[in-house]
Amino acid sequence: MNYRVTMKRKVLRAIGKMPRAEQKKLALLVDDLSDHGPAQPGWPNFSKLSDEKYHCHLSRKWVACWRHEKKTIEIEVNYAGSRENAPY
Repeated sequence: MNYRVTMKRKVLRAIGKMPRAEQKKLALLVDDLSDHGPAQPGWPNFSKLSDEKYHCHLSRKWVACWRHEKKTIEIEVNYAGSRENAPY
């Protein structure tokens, strides 16, 4: 089952400010989310923040956050950026 991964507009803008290595890792994460769903235990510091919210580290300073409502195929990446400004 493939999931449909969307990104908020602010995430798309933030990607351009990220280092190239983290941009590539985020692209790999989006592929994994699409192929395997919201639970990504293979990613560094992955955790389930609540019933619908998840996050993982792209590197020591960079994180990604996403949400998934039960019984849907939609996953929304709602944050990608520095760890200091992460919404958790």
